[in-house]
Amino acid sequence: GEERRAKGERAPSPQPGSPAGGEGKDPLIVGHEIVNLPSASTLAALRREIRDRQPAGKAVAVLADPVFEADDPRVARNTAKAADTGMRRSSDTGKTRRRIAASPSPASDLHRALRDVGVLRDGLSIPRLLSSKQEAEAIMALAPAGAAMMATGFRASRATATSPELGQYRVVHFATHGLLDSEHPELSGLVLSLVDEQGRPQDGFLRQHEIYNLNLPVDLVVLSACNTGLGKEVLAEGLVGIVRGFMYAGAARVVASLWKVDDEATAELMKRFYQQMLQGGLTPAAALRAAQVDMRQQKRWRSPYFWAAFVLQGECK
Repeated sequence: GEERRAKGERAPSPQPGSPAGGEGKDPLIVGHEIVNLPSASTLAALRREIRDRQPAGKAVAVLADPVFEADDPRVARNTAKAADTGMRRSSDTGKTRRRIAASPSPASDLHRALRDVGVLRDGLSIPRLLSSKQEAEAIMALAPAGAAMMATGFRASRATATSPELGQYRVVHFATHGLLDSEHPELSGLVLSLVDEQGRPQDGFLRQHEIYNLNLPVDLVVLSACNTGLGKEVLAEGLVGIVRGFMYAGAARVVASLWKVDDEATAELMKRFYQQMLQGGLTPAAALRAAQVDMRQQKRWRSPYFWAAFVLQGECK
């Protein structure tokens, strides 16, 4: 194992129930706020970018629980015309159900990225993040009245994610799948709604290079489900590219996960994180630390697998 890791393969991620390590000693977060810096040059450029920036007027925008497939129950039932697209739900005859995400052509970026991370098998199924809507609703309940926006379902779209209106918020929160392609980092990105209300396919893949081109002058971007539930274990290149992309777009800080995290545990951590930040007035670094310490104190969530994946990168002030 050590020889393989010396050649570039990373150590395995923690698993549920795995011990904390360093028995008898507390992890660093108990006494310290931890911020990861992508590089000194990135931090210097970031500080030049945000030096004279005025704080945004609104608190938080949340994009969560996108619609990935035409047979999602949220798709309108009166879609008889959708039969011409070949994307309707299969009849109950035992045939394999067709998946909307199989619609991208083999040459498309989404198809290539899904193939690289190992999602493509007999067909294509991108699992719905069932806890992400509850996560979004919990954040909305903590935000000041009139100062937050929630885009779920069909509204959790590429159009919403690229809208200049997101720059009006201090925090932008994405609760959706991230495709982190280590073989071809340029194919990394966020998967948003892939169908419209009628079940028709649409481009819902926010590619890494498109993230770099966004205008997103916000204090914080949170990728709460990035690297959750899709594909094989990945190395750092894909995540680094997406994080730097959001910083290049103007985000002062980015919170992202280093490994696949339990959906319910993520929702619990995010609820605590936003409570500390929106109601407790803590900085993002202090709020993340407080949320992780709180999770660690709960018997159910004590394993580092549930709370240690999320890291804050960017501005440390």
